[in-house]
Amino acid sequence: MSAAVATRSPAVVRAVDAVMVGASAGGVDALIALFSDLPPTWRLPLVTVLHLPEGHESRLAEVFRHRLPFDVREAEDKRPVLPSTLYFAPAGYHLSIERDRVFSLSCEPPVLYSRPSIDVLMASAADAYGPALGAFLLTGANFDGAAGLASIHAAGGFTAVQDPGEAQVSTMPMAAIARHTPDAVLPLSGLRALLLQLDSLHAS
Repeated sequence: MSAAVATRSPAVVRAVDAVMVGASAGGVDALIALFSDLPPTWRLPLVTVLHLPEGHESRLAEVFRHRLPFDVREAEDKRPVLPSTLYFAPAGYHLSIERDRVFSLSCEPPVLYSRPSIDVLMASAADAYGPALGAFLLTGANFDGAAGLASIHAAGGFTAVQDPGEAQVSTMPMAAIARHTPDAVLPLSGLRALLLQLDSLHAS
């Protein structure tokens, strides 16, 4: 692995109000490693886009509801982003967050062949949360998420990428690293520790 994508821990972790997570190929296993058995005291809202085939019903909320001691649900149009909740984008819709921190669903054309699009979620969240936002980009086979993560970085938010050397498919994390320098590049175990740290800062 080149120095440009070497594992890098963040020098400073700062408090955020929400965390966005994006993944594609290999993402279910990565999300299980990241989210399973988070503590019942969890406070942050987590909003996740995982690419799914068009027309494929998402069972992600059902899968993770049995693994977590707090609320897990699909995001719904015009509903507020609540704390202590893991949200998944529903299949076939772009998910975005309005400036008043309310979800919005749309059927606009796919972005980078994907609907839901990680870029759409992350760019809108950057606008809604500014520097009070964290985002993780995990394994995946296309470039979706690279521009969205860069927009969060540009807004002053905290960005982290799965170590491409560990990712089941390295295309997505490599594209993100090529687009900007993330605050952290870590294996899933390091990202999980970072996620717990972000929640600890939020709750303090």
